[in-house]
Amino acid sequence: MYITAVVGLLFLALLYFVFGKADVRRNEAQTAADSAALAAAMESRDGLRTGFLDHLLDVNYLKDFLRGDPAGAADGCDQALRFAARNDARTDPTFVCHPLTDGRWGFAVQLQTQKTVGRSMLPGTENQHAEAHATAVVEPLCYFPPNEDTQQPGDQGQKPGEGDRKPSPVTIQCDGGKDWIIDPDHKDRLPDMSDLFRVRLADH
Repeated sequence: MYITAVVGLLFLALLYFVFGKADVRRNEAQTAADSAALAAAMESRDGLRTGFLDHLLDVNYLKDFLRGDPAGAADGCDQALRFAARNDARTDPTFVCHPLTDGRWGFAVQLQTQKTVGRSMLPGTENQHAEAHATAVVEPLCYFPPNEDTQQPGDQGQKPGEGDRKPSPVTIQCDGGKDWIIDPDHKDRLPDMSDLFRVRLADH
């Protein structure tokens, strides 16, 4: 009975060790997937800065932009692949990254770890890779105040002869009560993309 109990305990200890290694691989896979998805979303968000600077006083563009429906959003999957590789994930065809198609601005990533669980008393673990998926979204933080004057040059309501007048700077408000004045003459005071949009992990 003593020998049987000792053998049973050793067997349980070995199983615990195997599952512990599997859990480590799973955590590694999830870390790699999270960082890859976030990197893709940030790349897409930050890539819009050039378009933002080119349309600072185009109110129609800014309305779509601030709603999180910008034209020309970049594909961040190349950046996701680089971050996956940095976190020791496989970059062969098992790596999948694609923009979300459910109306949200973001990216979904699925990947496997480079390392396997390793050899153990359980058959097949030496070839088992941990797999994980993650989704990151870009969310707007700012909007036009309800009373903001958004008339463009040539709009109805302008006085005769004012059609070519340079439009006035506009103001936008962000979460937390922060106001930004969008003025091409003071580009050093413009918000960063991180001030206008938040990137976070979300449900897959």
